[in-house]
Amino acid sequence: MVPFLASPVAGEWSEDTWLENIIGPERLENGDEFGCHGYEGASISEDIWIIDECKKYLMKGTNASRWGAPPISFGVPGQIIDQYTASQLISSGFLIVGDSLEEAPEGLILAKRNGASLEKGVADKSLIESADEDSLTSIYWRARIDDLRVREDKDFMSWLEEQDIWFTTWGEWNMHQISSENTSVTTDGSELYSVSESSDLWQVPGTSLILFDSEISGVFNSGGEPFPVISPYTKKLESGWREVEGGILLTQSPGTTITIKLNEYPESVSIQPVTTFNGLRNAVTIVGHHTTNLFHWSSDFQESPLTFTWLIERPSEEEIDWTLPIIAVATLIAVPVAVKRAIESDSSDN
Repeated sequence: MVPFLASPVAGEWSEDTWLENIIGPERLENGDEFGCHGYEGASISEDIWIIDECKKYLMKGTNASRWGAPPISFGVPGQIIDQYTASQLISSGFLIVGDSLEEAPEGLILAKRNGASLEKGVADKSLIESADEDSLTSIYWRARIDDLRVREDKDFMSWLEEQDIWFTTWGEWNMHQISSENTSVTTDGSELYSVSESSDLWQVPGTSLILFDSEISGVFNSGGEPFPVISPYTKKLESGWREVEGGILLTQSPGTTITIKLNEYPESVSIQPVTTFNGLRNAVTIVGHHTTNLFHWSSDFQESPLTFTWLIERPSEEEIDWTLPIIAVATLIAVPVAVKRAIESDSSDN
């Protein structure tokens, strides 16, 4: 069966204005990511136009991340995705799919749901505690199921906020790894140059562990200004460096060159990509599924430092209950008639 290719009828769908007003900008500032989840009540395997239209809908209201405008993450329902749908996702610029798929087709990266849910009574600390080193844990969240409001586990959230874990998103996690692998180092006397390749997608910094046998004089950006120092307690991605045993952890943006000045010529220099930012053991993101109303989905997390990957779903137009207008019109007609009859009755009695 060939998927339906026609564009949607505009009147069938509503818009979530919170994406561009107040809530959306606040979530971006927090480090969140906006991905796509399609159109409410529609299937991307049956209506292939949804993939690109969801991207357009999202970009009309907000950037996908503080690192880039276009969305690169797509929430795919079910465990299997056919090759035609996968090809359409790739051609629309998506890179990451999740989170119930058994495997990702070639050209796409799989994000797995492996952290249970944020829902009260379902959240599971043990999945965070037992997570592999240098791994990303994705926690499921959905604020509304039809008219039912889902309650988050506040105790679990408070505990999670205190853990030494990188708070990140699907896109940031994967693009950080790509940037980390695309960084190299060269030497010129007592100076080292860390060079990060440019990126055509998001400008997510990557992290390198650079080892050498000399004391550091200073670390500088391409303009000769001191490069910022990162606190060991920082849990959200940022550019900078900090000293570690035998060298430094350096996090730099794509397309930049960072100079490391040493007090003496080093006898040996090595570099290796770092998967998890700032030397933290692992990472976590909370994935907001079927996000049709950003205010409803995020209102309980305004004071939390946790970062979310919001899978935006364009809401369907609410159906109008035509019985209410009919009753209202009938009432408007009936009341004056009843009043007139009452007045006439009073007049005849007098």
